[in-house]
Amino acid sequence: MIGKQDSWEFSCSYWQRNGVITIRILLVEDEAVFAQRIRANLTEAGFVTDHAADGNKGWILGDTQAYDAAILDLGLPALSGLDILKRWRHAGSRLPVLILTGRSGWVERVNGLNAGADDYLEKPFQTQELVARLRALLRRSSGMADPTIRCGELELDTTTGVARKAGRSVDLTALELRILEYLMHRTERFVSQSELRDHIYSVEETRDTNAVEVHIARLRKKLGRGIIRTARGMGYRIG
Repeated sequence: MIGKQDSWEFSCSYWQRNGVITIRILLVEDEAVFAQRIRANLTEAGFVTDHAADGNKGWILGDTQAYDAAILDLGLPALSGLDILKRWRHAGSRLPVLILTGRSGWVERVNGLNAGADDYLEKPFQTQELVARLRALLRRSSGMADPTIRCGELELDTTTGVARKAGRSVDLTALELRILEYLMHRTERFVSQSELRDHIYSVEETRDTNAVEVHIARLRKKLGRGIIRTARGMGYRIG
């Protein structure tokens, strides 16, 4: 049984071990309008989303890029979603995968789950349900039921995107929230600027080399300078 967390370092390291980074998502879906709608809703929910419109691109992105979860359609051109999933699992990937299917037969769903999918959602569906299932999948994959991350007097509700310090809400931009959430899940080590850029921007976004420093400075102003530490040549760390 975990006792009372009576220090900043213990509290942060405990939540890190049981946390999950709900930041970068891979969406593999060939229906352009449908994919655009999903991506817009994921962005609104605070996720960074890369989109692949065919199976080959989806497989390659999932095999070469760092993602926190994938949303995978089964009926894809070039390479089926089931084949992509089998390749990822054969390569040893533990990437949480939510499969989308327009097929009503239970056999396809069973095949997907047996191939290593973590959950499935049948079309048509409400995008709010997709976001909720995705967040639940990420929590389950890390063994964490509570969507709130806590580090000392700082807490972040990953469902609502609300940050609080000592019980008071802190008004943060979407990008500041992404940075804070990533750092709060990496409290056991320093995070470099390049690693932060890789996880807070999609592959299509322009990555300003100075942007991270600017946003870190703004976070310190809002949260207090002692919240985020800097080590030359190593990067940033909460606590």
